[in-house]
Amino acid sequence: MMRTVVLLALILFFSEGFSQGKVDGFYNESGNAAAVLGFGFEDIKNYRAGRKKTDLGRSVYYANLYTNYGISENLAASLSIPYIVSDDQQNLQDALLFLKYRILRLERKNGILEISLAGGISTPISNYKLGGLNDIGQQATVLESRGLVHYKRPKGWFITLQSGFSFKLSETPNALPITVKVGKAMASWYFDLYYDFQYTFGGIDYRGTPRPQNFREFGSDFHKVGGTVYTRISNRFGGYISLSYTLAGRNVFTGAAYGLGAVYQFEIK
Repeated sequence: MMRTVVLLALILFFSEGFSQGKVDGFYNESGNAAAVLGFGFEDIKNYRAGRKKTDLGRSVYYANLYTNYGISENLAASLSIPYIVSDDQQNLQDALLFLKYRILRLERKNGILEISLAGGISTPISNYKLGGLNDIGQQATVLESRGLVHYKRPKGWFITLQSGFSFKLSETPNALPITVKVGKAMASWYFDLYYDFQYTFGGIDYRGTPRPQNFREFGSDFHKVGGTVYTRISNRFGGYISLSYTLAGRNVFTGAAYGLGAVYQFEIK
């Protein structure tokens, strides 16, 4: 499988609100790296206060600088730094650092089954404000753990299931994430479709307690679907477009998000 396409499968790591799973089932070759500059836009008309639909909306623009590196055949690292503009709020949000290790690979005639474990940390890298629906985050440091099962067919079709636990070192409630992704990785093209789910353990709801509310204590659940299409432009450059839609949830904006970006590949020996 072409290195270009394998690298693409790892690129869309924004904040929790823009994620499609924190890690993926593909690995770089040892010494290979990629840098990705992505941009996105949300024009959301509805907010769920608790689980109640409201007409509160906002517009969000975001940019994300992402890098990944193949440390060895079975070990990879990634770093993501997002910048978010939410109406009158704009700043760097939370950096996300992840390590991923492949613990099992079973290759058969009809396909390859792989199991991986991953761990990471996200933490605020600016003093962005809290206290309203235009907040770009919750100022929470999060310890992330994930387990992944990845199965790929000889023709490029694949399916990935991942889940784990998000342990938050503040008043922000912990969360259980689940992501299922199916797609096809070819020599010059890649596409996927995914379902992303998060369940938060406890927390308060917007307008659910007397003012002033502590926005760090909000619990946020969501059901999201989306997809990505990528094409290789040259041996080192490629580009992608993405679309996602948050269907429902708790203390979350629902609606569509649009993204595009450029991928550059290089080697570190």
